[in-house]
Amino acid sequence: MKKNVKEILELLKKEYPDAKCELDYGTPFQLLVATILSAQTTDKKVNEVTEELFKEYPTVDDFLRLSQEELENRIKKIGLYRNKAKNILLMCRQLKENYKGEVPNTMEGITSLAGAGRKTANVVLSNAFGVPAIAVDTHVFRVSNRIGLAKADKVEDTEEQLRKNIAKKEWSLAHHLLIFHGRRCCTARKPECERCIIRGYCNYYKELLR
Repeated sequence: MKKNVKEILELLKKEYPDAKCELDYGTPFQLLVATILSAQTTDKKVNEVTEELFKEYPTVDDFLRLSQEELENRIKKIGLYRNKAKNILLMCRQLKENYKGEVPNTMEGITSLAGAGRKTANVVLSNAFGVPAIAVDTHVFRVSNRIGLAKADKVEDTEEQLRKNIAKKEWSLAHHLLIFHGRRCCTARKPECERCIIRGYCNYYKELLR
């Protein structure tokens, strides 16, 4: 497995040399907000909304000047915008009360905030603080289980298996590589197996050939 994992990652690195977080942000706080907004929404749509939002309200204190209705109006292009607005404003209050307005750089700290689960925490830890982490979103879950990097029905189990199967120094990049591959090739409904550069390692593809 370890040899295969290394070879899979090397192929993906060559295919996606620009693999990185596709959410636009300037600070850990902005990345936290953008990641909360990104649930069940594309990064492209989030970036469209946050471009203006972060210009006018770049900090925690700026967000706390907004009413929930005002924030809802700013983000209503995004799915679940009412719930997200409520959570983001509560999260801002928690940051002020518990963390002096700064985003904590621990899993426990981030997941204590409204609207932030393990996936959000891993995205922020990895991209904003340089902490090795694998955030399992829908793409990472799908691709890793199709290939065979994980074999799990739950997101938490998938993350645990990926942490075991991938070298820690590769966690953050592997997360981005799997997302890029999921968005650009190994899509949910019609994966483009014939042009996939890792199909030789893929359990899903082997099943198709039977």
